[in-house]
Amino acid sequence: MNIYTTDKIRNVVLLGHGGSGKTSLVESMAYLAGITSRMGKVEDGNTVSDFGKEEQKRGISISTSVIPIEWEGTKINLIDTPGYFDFIGEVEEGISAADAAIIVVSGKSGVEAGTERAWELCEKYKLPRMIYVTGMDADNASFKNVVEKLTEMYGKKIAPFHFPIRENEKFVGYVNVISETANRWQGKEVVDCEIPDYSMENLSIYKDTLMEAVAETSEEFMDRYFSGETFTENEIRAALRANINDGSIVPISMGSNPLCQGTYTLIDDIVKYLPSPENKQIAGFNMKTNEVFEANYDFSKVKSAYVFKTIVDPFIGKYSLIKVCSGVFKSDDVIYNKDKDVEEKVSKLYVLQGSKPIEVSELHAGDIGAIAKLTAARTGNTLSTKANVIEYGKFEISKPYTAMRYKVPNKNDIDKVAQALQKLTHEDQTLKVVNDNENRQTLLYGIGEQQLEIIQSRLVNEYKCQIELSKPKVAFREAIKKKSDVEYKYKKQSGGHGQYGHVKMRFESSGDNETPFVFEQEVVGGAVPKNFFPAVEKGLQESVLKGPLAAYPVVGIKAVLYDGSYHPVDSSEMAFKMATIQAFKKGVMEAGPVLLEPIMSLKVTVPDKYTGDVMGDLNKRRGRVLGMNPIANGKQVIEADIPMMELSGYCTVLRSMTGGRGDYEYEFARYEQAPSDIQEAEVAARAAKVAENSEE
Repeated sequence: MNIYTTDKIRNVVLLGHGGSGKTSLVESMAYLAGITSRMGKVEDGNTVSDFGKEEQKRGISISTSVIPIEWEGTKINLIDTPGYFDFIGEVEEGISAADAAIIVVSGKSGVEAGTERAWELCEKYKLPRMIYVTGMDADNASFKNVVEKLTEMYGKKIAPFHFPIRENEKFVGYVNVISETANRWQGKEVVDCEIPDYSMENLSIYKDTLMEAVAETSEEFMDRYFSGETFTENEIRAALRANINDGSIVPISMGSNPLCQGTYTLIDDIVKYLPSPENKQIAGFNMKTNEVFEANYDFSKVKSAYVFKTIVDPFIGKYSLIKVCSGVFKSDDVIYNKDKDVEEKVSKLYVLQGSKPIEVSELHAGDIGAIAKLTAARTGNTLSTKANVIEYGKFEISKPYTAMRYKVPNKNDIDKVAQALQKLTHEDQTLKVVNDNENRQTLLYGIGEQQLEIIQSRLVNEYKCQIELSKPKVAFREAIKKKSDVEYKYKKQSGGHGQYGHVKMRFESSGDNETPFVFEQEVVGGAVPKNFFPAVEKGLQESVLKGPLAAYPVVGIKAVLYDGSYHPVDSSEMAFKMATIQAFKKGVMEAGPVLLEPIMSLKVTVPDKYTGDVMGDLNKRRGRVLGMNPIANGKQVIEADIPMMELSGYCTVLRSMTGGRGDYEYEFARYEQAPSDIQEAEVAARAAKVAENSEE
């Protein structure tokens, strides 16, 4: 592949709902650009960008991939992202390397939740965008419906550049709105034709929309527009380029991916209208001078780049995908990773065409490439030189809230699973492994359940090891509501020295659920010598780890040692500790023991029309809605307190209720007493486990 300077590069991310045609659009573009000799199909598992085994098996994109194509002296780095919401982390990585976006919409399905999500991401990251409507060869596809819906949602900035000519329900050609010309397909050739009469009305509407947008770019144009003058095609194109770059116009084009129709004009429009990195700004921090480093994709400045994605694949190896922010990266460079404080040599530079590495000698500022086998590098790290240490801010990755407990059925695989999961967490920033020592479980956190199931499948197919997924144990606590007064005498005689410890204790609630226990002594007259007090406290420390009600940690206990007795020969620390442990069990069970459950502070963000359904569902889940706050784009944030056990599977339910338009986040708030039915079920479940002798 040739070396490209910054002005000849376009970094374009493809966004859209799952199944809208992003991957097949990449396939169509790759075929036209000569990368492939025949077009692959998603259903056949032979596309350039979906190279993972799971992607091929399931027929969906799971990872973000980069497909660079060369087009008339310009390099277009196509960044193909997944459309399913579980893989939002991959989308965010792709966006961090992009300078513009194409939102892909299905002409059959129309505007979907993923389309809206894509638009919101473009707004958030201020990405210039184009919209491409796929599937125009399908009988029930409607370009007009998509345009009308998008215009209703986003206003006059929606501007068709091309629209289809259909005859006898067939997609036969298109009208170019800017040049007011028409073309139709004859075999593989594109030929000029007359604009059909039935298309004139749409042409007039779309042209007016474009002309209004052009007129608004300057006062001179506005005056000319109102005085009835027409603009030249060059003036229109120059104005549109400025409009697209500042987001005041979003062009719409269309085509058919399998027939490669409309793809040529789309690639052409990418080169003509979407920005190169040379006009974009990016700033880091120079750690040597403590000054802001204005990189701005300037090839003449010192070299710097950031790792926007990591691929750790058992079949193709480890690659760190980078975007060069300044300077020129060359093979044999020595680079410094500030985050890991390590220097590494770049033996070879690559561009990845899906899974296919193509070696290049250098990468200019603004370009996307890959470095193999950087052992220390992780996603989000900055690469620069020891002489000029640069650091860029980390890009935002969605936080995972869906947790599943996992076990390794084959004990011999424990180390293998740990290493494989470590590699997978390097690759996927939304995957987290958490050791919950308190509940003796290991948790796998992700964005949704589908993502975790795919991880489970990848472990089997790629890393040859297995895990079992199940619902996580809820971190209950035990506490007491009443008071109790108990004594326990621990006495053992077995020849020689015996064991003797005798305690009288009172138990009540301390009122502080943050602290396991408070220990006080009120012993008078030396009934229990002071040197045994630490043993009593140690007995309490051990006891609160596993309560007598359901073997959960105990909190909020006040224990008072007020009397007892000892034997001058047989008493020992061990005896008083054992006496305390038994007194504790008895005392807690006599003091009205209760289970406390964790309560989470939940925020659910949904469009207005779903608030009633979401609040009704929260009430069913024992949630207490505390309030609603309106935010931008017609959305509400519902705030509620909800028991943690009721959040199991909530991600799937919320998506189903809102058509994928709802988001949620939560954090621990406090512990509250669990209802009696929950307590009874939990105590019974624990008792059954003890009976089976499988308590963990």
